[in-house]
Amino acid sequence: MEIKKLNAASGWLWIKQGTYLFKKSPVLLAALSIVAIVGAFGVASIPVVGEPLSVFIFPVLLSGLLWGCQALEHDKELELAHLFLGFTRNTQKLVMLGAINLLGNYLILGVMRITGGGELIDLMTSNSPNIEPAAIIQAISGAGFAIVLGLFLSIVFLLATQFAPMLVTFDKLSPVAALRASLLGSWHNLVPLSVYGAMMMLFMFVASLPLMLGWIVLLPIMLTSMYAAYRGIFPQSDENAAIAPATGNADI
Repeated sequence: MEIKKLNAASGWLWIKQGTYLFKKSPVLLAALSIVAIVGAFGVASIPVVGEPLSVFIFPVLLSGLLWGCQALEHDKELELAHLFLGFTRNTQKLVMLGAINLLGNYLILGVMRITGGGELIDLMTSNSPNIEPAAIIQAISGAGFAIVLGLFLSIVFLLATQFAPMLVTFDKLSPVAALRASLLGSWHNLVPLSVYGAMMMLFMFVASLPLMLGWIVLLPIMLTSMYAAYRGIFPQSDENAAIAPATGNADI
């Protein structure tokens, strides 16, 4: 699989490309994004099985939104039916990807626990609303190495998972192969991804100011811009040229 190594400006270019795609169908794309998020939270609210089940189906819902992004890229009509395409295409692989995501998060917490962060993990996973600030400070002070290690593992895991749903959806890779390709693609593009992340953090702050209303626009733009990043880093054919910036590439 070819992986392009892009320059720093690509991080901003992805946001511009994502905004361009969003403007093609802003109302419906925002509505579909909100429905997907609300649906995932609704499933997560089911007692006992809800939380893991929501993690399993989230890549499936995300895949449907990605199919919608592809339709917009090729000037096709965005439809409500796009949201459910993940339930009919590569569904088993997408569910497996969700399971790996859940397992990976548990493993990171487990590593943090055995490296001195057990007390902090207990506080993080506690449902008690009356946790003393002193207890939090004490837990953090005693888990310095665990926090650093957990942060490092979380970043690596994020790099491995952020493009995996796209690679399963469009390239039909296995979940493990998709995670590997996502990690390699992200590693080769740490600079533009850092620029993208910094800009998104700024937009998140701005979107949160007017009663969180800005997230109605920001959520779909985050989706479309990550789709643009995927198309730029993992070119497949000439059909991707419309949104892929011209730059050098590295064949992996």
